[in-house]
Amino acid sequence: MASTTAAVPEVALRSGGARPMPAVGMGTAKFPAVAETTVKAVLEAVEVGYRHFDTAAMYATERPLGEALAEAVRRGLLASREEVFVTSKLWCTQCHPQLVLRSLRESLQNLQMEYVDLYLIHWPISLKPGPAVFPVKRDDAVPFDFEGVWRAMEECHRLGLAKAIGVSNFTTSHLHKLLAAATVPPAVNQVEMNPVWQQRKLRGYCAEKGIHVAAYSPLGGQNWSGDGNAVLDSEVLAEIARARGKTVAQVALRWIYEQGVTPIVKSFSKERLKENLGIFDWGLADDDLRKIGQIPQKKIVKAALLFSAEGEFTSVDLADMEIVEE
Repeated sequence: MASTTAAVPEVALRSGGARPMPAVGMGTAKFPAVAETTVKAVLEAVEVGYRHFDTAAMYATERPLGEALAEAVRRGLLASREEVFVTSKLWCTQCHPQLVLRSLRESLQNLQMEYVDLYLIHWPISLKPGPAVFPVKRDDAVPFDFEGVWRAMEECHRLGLAKAIGVSNFTTSHLHKLLAAATVPPAVNQVEMNPVWQQRKLRGYCAEKGIHVAAYSPLGGQNWSGDGNAVLDSEVLAEIARARGKTVAQVALRWIYEQGVTPIVKSFSKERLKENLGIFDWGLADDDLRKIGQIPQKKIVKAALLFSAEGEFTSVDLADMEIVEE
């Protein structure tokens, strides 16, 4: 039986051939990845109304996501694969022109799909080819061939294997380099964004260039330092949530949605999955927006976190990857 949850709004992407992107996505990055847990969570997400799923080669969740969506079709929860919007990403070890297409084909094999709706360059970072390991050795970083890698992404799009192509973790500087080489401009830039890291400069640039922004860590969830969660612990958001009869998470997600950005929110709890869709039948007041706009800003996810503390960057400058913009 198909879900009776109200339809999630959608946003049209500039890439020709892409279906519209549902305005909330389910993230699947969970370390370590447990296939059975992912399958169960994705099936529950489909049941409560999700039609947008985000994975990556690095997450090791492509295979269970594909299995879950195939099972959802078998159960009649989905009419067909065409009903869902699926994003995957090219990992840094594959960010070489000759490896891009092969990497996408591997992802499609894992997903049991003929195409992805969106394929992203995961980071503006290139590593020596090899297996994906974490953390990364500093001397494995090599110069990023923006033009060559993007040409290969455009070939994925031309072949219909990726209905839309885009990037992730790109700053305005990285996008400027890419756009100078692009025939098909990126449809999406997926970046860390939430009320504590609002990305005002980047969002303005993307709006000007017609690039849709998607937000990972919309609830501040990638805070690995153990000093709390600046989004969920925010007294400003808590006060607004109390006044609106909503949760802090719903206020954060509604704020992102009102900025014209698509939150990619990771939860493997059915109740929270449902709660995270409850953001479309109400709105924030001007005073709420003013208060959120005054929250002190702090970036959590930085390129340096990918690399081990030991070793040296021998052929790239970390500063080129680590541009922090407000």
